[in-house]
Amino acid sequence: MKERFSFIFLTAGLGFFITGFIFQVMGPMVFLRDIPMKSVEDLVREDADAEFYQLAEDYPEEFKKAFGEPTPVAYSQALRIGRDIYIAEGCWHCHSQYVRPTANEPARYGAVSLASEYQNELQMPQMFGTRRVGPDLIREAGVHSNDWHVAHFYDPVAIQPGSVMPSFSWFYDEKGRPNKKGLAIVSYVQWLGSWRR
Repeated sequence: MKERFSFIFLTAGLGFFITGFIFQVMGPMVFLRDIPMKSVEDLVREDADAEFYQLAEDYPEEFKKAFGEPTPVAYSQALRIGRDIYIAEGCWHCHSQYVRPTANEPARYGAVSLASEYQNELQMPQMFGTRRVGPDLIREAGVHSNDWHVAHFYDPVAIQPGSVMPSFSWFYDEKGRPNKKGLAIVSYVQWLGSWRR
């Protein structure tokens, strides 16, 4: 009798597992495949943001070495590299990119995030974050200047006393000027929310 119940529970468990797999893995692939997804080139269109040109003016030697001229192609490259750095350095753990419809979030960070803000290549996978130690960055574009971001990545505590954010000294050369990684992460953070300006 016990063996019969064990077999039933095993079969039911495997059945639920397979059903869950089908709906959670295969379902989104089937149901979401027709949603249009913008590429980085679609987002950049014909011109780069003003902040990107400002980086080229403020750090001409470093910028030329990293990206050449400030063109839409160079901007697309910087955004892709910056996004990869944002993920690799774990920035999304403390700085989410999603204003939730709870508590005081809309009062602190603005309107609740919309699904349309995430229908592009740079927002896949979505970086909703696991907790929020630092501010939400989904609409960071233009909130601070490039110089503020450069200084903040170099020494966060000097800019925001009491900050627990670590210094990202590897974003800079031996003279303390931003290298390719530093320019790319600033470009990416300054791009976040540029669609709402």
